[in-house]
This record gives sequence, structure tokens and C-alpha cells, in this order.
Amino acid sequence: MSHVTSHDCITCGACLPTCPVDAIIEGDIYTINADDCTDCGACVDSCPVEAISEA
Repeated sequence: MSHVTSHDCITCGACLPTCPVDAIIEGDIYTINADDCTDCGACVDSCPVEAISEA
């Protein structure tokens, strides 16, 4: 299972350096590439607006 971002994402970038496999893709809201995500959860803890959850 991978993680996903919601529309609550404020594109602050806090999650980017926490992902050990660079699965986070920048855009209008950040998205997480399910094929690359290892489900470590580091991004969840780094998000200040709790916009990342398990899929």
C-alpha cells in the first residue's frame, strides 16, 4: 500500500526531503508515485497540514 496526498496539500515542500526513494512528485499539489512508494510513512510525519495518508 502506498500513501496519497489530499487537496489539503499546500505544496510547502516539507515532505520532499523525507522521502528516501524520491516518490513525491511536485505539482499543483504534490502526489506520490505508488510504484515507487515503500510505505515508510516518513512523509506523513513531515506534513504540517496532515495532507498525506495511506491509500
